[in-house]
Amino acid sequence: MTTPVCTSTSTMQFSSYVRAKGPTLLRTARSLTANPCDAEDLLQTALTKTYLAWDRIDDHRALDGYVRRTLVNTRTSQWRKRRIDEFATEDVPEPLSTAPDHTEQQAQRDALLRAISRLPARQRAMVVLRYYEDMSEIQTAEALGVSVGTVKSAVSRALGKLRDDPELRAR
Repeated sequence: MTTPVCTSTSTMQFSSYVRAKGPTLLRTARSLTANPCDAEDLLQTALTKTYLAWDRIDDHRALDGYVRRTLVNTRTSQWRKRRIDEFATEDVPEPLSTAPDHTEQQAQRDALLRAISRLPARQRAMVVLRYYEDMSEIQTAEALGVSVGTVKSAVSRALGKLRDDPELRAR
């Protein structure tokens, strides 16, 4: 079996797409993982898959949804593979950054990201797409291949969990 090779025009189009959308896609990947390094790896994997499928994608206007779906599917696959090795703990790991940020806004953002990371993968993906990517319920349902009712109920449950999160209530 041969691997499809993109033409030079396709390569330029892909490069242009990555330059334009890379920061937004990285933000989505960071929302799906707890570790910034894992987010970069996740995005790289999703972009590799997108590059290999580039010439088979009929509507390049729908690329954002395609890449987001690839991010979610790839993260879900990674989570399933690592599931055996991961154990829940009461302690939150120390941030990797050596430069502390003392602003209250950053502290609230960090607390929210930790709370979101504790949500089940499916709820986390829906919350990220709805509120970080600012997608409608219909767009979120289409991106994840579920019904709008599923999105509504899962997001409602996720928001309830976030409201009850003790770390967020303390702020």
